[in-house]
Amino acid sequence: MLETTCVKQLTDRQTQFGNARKLDLSECIFVFKGSQSDYEEPLSDEEVDLKPLREATIAVPTPKISEKRKAEEADASKDLKKAKLETKALKAKRPGFTDERYNETSYYVENGLRKVYPYYFTFTTFTKGRWVGEKILEVFAREFRAHPAEEYERCIRAGTLTVNYQKVDVDYRLRHNDLLANVVHRHEVPVTSEPITVIHMDEDVVVVNKPASIPVHPCGRYRHNTVVFILAKEYNLKNLRTIHRLDRLTSGILLFGRTPKKARQMEHQIRNRQVHKQYVCRVEGEFPEEEVVCSEPIEVVSYKIGVCKVSEKGKDCVTRFKRLSYNGKSSVVLCKPQTGRMHQIRVHLQYLGYPVVNDPLYNHVVFGPEKGKGGNIGKTDQELVRDLISIHNAENWLGMDGDSEMSLFKPKLDIEERVSLSNDKDGSSPSSTPGLGEEEQQQQQEQSLKVTVGTQTGSEPPDSSFTNDKMTVDPHCYECKVKYRDPKPSDLVMYLHAWRYCGPGWEYETPLPAWAASDWTEEDR
Repeated sequence: MLETTCVKQLTDRQTQFGNARKLDLSECIFVFKGSQSDYEEPLSDEEVDLKPLREATIAVPTPKISEKRKAEEADASKDLKKAKLETKALKAKRPGFTDERYNETSYYVENGLRKVYPYYFTFTTFTKGRWVGEKILEVFAREFRAHPAEEYERCIRAGTLTVNYQKVDVDYRLRHNDLLANVVHRHEVPVTSEPITVIHMDEDVVVVNKPASIPVHPCGRYRHNTVVFILAKEYNLKNLRTIHRLDRLTSGILLFGRTPKKARQMEHQIRNRQVHKQYVCRVEGEFPEEEVVCSEPIEVVSYKIGVCKVSEKGKDCVTRFKRLSYNGKSSVVLCKPQTGRMHQIRVHLQYLGYPVVNDPLYNHVVFGPEKGKGGNIGKTDQELVRDLISIHNAENWLGMDGDSEMSLFKPKLDIEERVSLSNDKDGSSPSSTPGLGEEEQQQQQEQSLKVTVGTQTGSEPPDSSFTNDKMTVDPHCYECKVKYRDPKPSDLVMYLHAWRYCGPGWEYETPLPAWAASDWTEEDR
């Protein structure tokens, strides 16, 4: 504790300046209570040895580190720095993909679907604050539910799931800034084989018409089956800057910047509501003929799975609706969002009682008997999230672009049967993995770890059919041992289309999908 007192006249009898030093009136005396110096003072008149409180530092010779260890530590440090830079680049929406990434695998088309040959991929993430102090196995078992805890335990013991690129024990407790890396045999979810068409392209921007079912950028179980990767691999359009996003099941206009300046300019225009957006959708029932304006605030119920609802605690948002046609069962509606909230059009239509015909999320009784009409859900947010996860197979529709915080769920595709690899026929698709002996599988796995399968870059089209030579099989991969049924066409489309975007000095428009025709019926699906 520090105290200051002013005195009129004092004599400083024992100071380094000598005895009987006079102090002026303006000087202050500083009295330090309870302080300690380097030496303890005796409590009595007895003579004691003055012992230093701080021990003298003893120089200890640093052990020599072998050149091999130095190289290993340097490589690990370089990898850590590289991972951090990639993470920052992704967060800043700066392009960070290289040809090495694009060459990881290639595509093939089967049953009207674009599929990806399985490939080895190192998933990396930094320890989140809520994980610090927890055991690594417990974190993976809880947060990454794509595989059972036993599989993560096997990976940790085998050294394919590492911390800072070092093998650890299953009881290792995570620390701040730990880099987790997991080598996985990655199987992506199929998307439609409908091509991405380029509407406009110049030195500044690229405008495309995105088919439904294809996410904009890598997220969840999607990486190569994304707009960003397809444009790079098949159109040689690389290093594009994402200006805005569309939900995975939403089709329509998508803008990319080819230069940082143009991307920032258009992002600024969208943020300041200088861009007018028009969407077209098909909703259940007979929508009113007059214009309907919905200004109900929207709240995010769960960022992890991407679900919203109308709530007084939500953010302000406005959507204008105008009916274009009615075929006796459903209506085609023009939507003009004045704000850009998550799932805004879909949530407002649900609230009005006219949900999108095939919206697998907001047109469901999980929101109550009236499917959330008028905001009547009849359950807490926790109950809603719990029921959504238990009723639906989440990655088919939960989350914006499937972009949940982590890949939590198994794919939507129904498991037809779990089959032994040896029962499959050669030449069949990876939905039924080709059969290989255990030794052959091991050899192929080792080769795949050294050589990347697939050489698709530039403007090369996907394989027109499955090629067995490009198929890799991992004996420890759960996905390789499961046979999945291909998704149905109804799983790949939602009747919501981004039709027209116009801003200061520019305007882009896409053709309307077939379901938007006034005489369209359910039989035309």
